[in-house]
Amino acid sequence: MVGAKVTTKKRAEDFAKMEIAGQCVAAMHQAVREFAAPGVTTRDLDAVAAEVARARGCRPSFLGYHGFPATICTSPNSAIVHGIPDGYTLRNGDIISIDAGAIYEGWHGDAAFTMAIGDVPAEVRRLLEVTEEALWNGMRQFRHGNRLGDIGHAIEATAEPFGYGVVREYIGHGIGRQMHEAPNVPNYGTPGKGLRLRTGMALAIEPMFNLGTAETAVLDDGWTVVTADGAVSAHFEHTVLLTEDGPKVSTLPEPVLL
Repeated sequence: MVGAKVTTKKRAEDFAKMEIAGQCVAAMHQAVREFAAPGVTTRDLDAVAAEVARARGCRPSFLGYHGFPATICTSPNSAIVHGIPDGYTLRNGDIISIDAGAIYEGWHGDAAFTMAIGDVPAEVRRLLEVTEEALWNGMRQFRHGNRLGDIGHAIEATAEPFGYGVVREYIGHGIGRQMHEAPNVPNYGTPGKGLRLRTGMALAIEPMFNLGTAETAVLDDGWTVVTADGAVSAHFEHTVLLTEDGPKVSTLPEPVLL
């Protein structure tokens, strides 16, 4: 939602609906996080998320989107994004990214996280921590008067000391009445460059860092994006609303102002 010319009251009403959608996404995440364990399939996780969406009176954003066949995206290990839930059984030492979206009265929320299943190597756990830190660093740059490049630069700069591959082909986006709206939100950029950010905008910011190369490939299913070298990948995302009081993260159990 790119700062359309609407009244302050109307913007607040629309943002309130996006917060409800976002809280549904947060509840889907929490339910999946609690259920995920060795022996559970990614299809099981999808069923858990679908039930939460139904119980909260929301529609899943992903189901049927360009033909996507599931409620959430489940992307284990070297899968970066858009993994289709299936019979894959989680094992100790896996990591898995969960991406979920919900629609409430026509307004969207979209968020993702990556979690470890049991014990993982220290370098993998650090990848998850740094990718989530990059998300928060990027969100803090989403302020009236800043530029789009400020967000991307903050994200990329977080990855650089660790040598992570910063995925460039798949990026964040505007969000509102559609799940994907203008502008594109790269996870790289130059400070002070790009679109000027303004109150009333809403963005889904989503860094994706790989333990190896930034290069990607798409599997034969036409959806699942994987690292080209087979290294593991982490993905974190939140929907952020640029309110009169500053950026507000809507895809948490309780929305938070930054």
